[in-house]
Amino acid sequence: MLSLFRKEIGIFFSSITGYLVIVVFLLANSLFLWVFPGNFNIIDSGYASLEPLFIISPWIFLFLVSAVTMRMIAEEKRMGTLELLITRPLKEMQIISAKYFAAVLLVLLSLIPTLVFFLSVYLLGNPVGNIDTGGTLGSFIGLFFLAAIYAAIGIFSSSITDNQIVAFIVSVILSLFFYIGFDMLASLPFFTFKEGFVASLGINEHYKSISRGVLDSRDIIYFAGVVVIFLMLTKLSLQSRKW
Repeated sequence: MLSLFRKEIGIFFSSITGYLVIVVFLLANSLFLWVFPGNFNIIDSGYASLEPLFIISPWIFLFLVSAVTMRMIAEEKRMGTLELLITRPLKEMQIISAKYFAAVLLVLLSLIPTLVFFLSVYLLGNPVGNIDTGGTLGSFIGLFFLAAIYAAIGIFSSSITDNQIVAFIVSVILSLFFYIGFDMLASLPFFTFKEGFVASLGINEHYKSISRGVLDSRDIIYFAGVVVIFLMLTKLSLQSRKW
């Protein structure tokens, strides 16, 4: 499993893929936060807050994580190398975990440089340090968990097809639904009596909860649970090839 994990990381950084994901994520956020005028521009807002970063990033990750994961299993299927992996002394779950954690590591490497944004806002505050550090830290953790779910969804999407483009589209649609789909369902008239329950099935409800700076066990269990569900679905998808 460790060798496969290293292989996936090597593939990311032996080509332009890994670097491109990190650069695009940082560049897109930087432009919205510091360059483009508007509601997301920190300087224009006049407030020492990184809230715009945590509004924009889930949408950027929606596409970037899907782009990263779309090839992970689909390409193995297309090239015929998936059967070779399975015949080795590796269980399906070890293969899936290695690919999943490689994607999550890339997400983490994308997030670490954004701490520069936090430092910038911290120093620009009047007085210096006039920023909700607890809430900001919670938002970073929530963003990481959110992207971790995207990665699990992306791995699953890649396992159901040998076409990378199809895997990308399925991943984006599923991730989008889990991010805001349940909120939209909760707003429908016939879900009004269960609005809170329906909304709690979506990522956004728990993402907003962690962003307040409080690590509630219910939110952590939700994020971990959704990741496990999609990884298990990926395992079933791979096993279905034997049926």
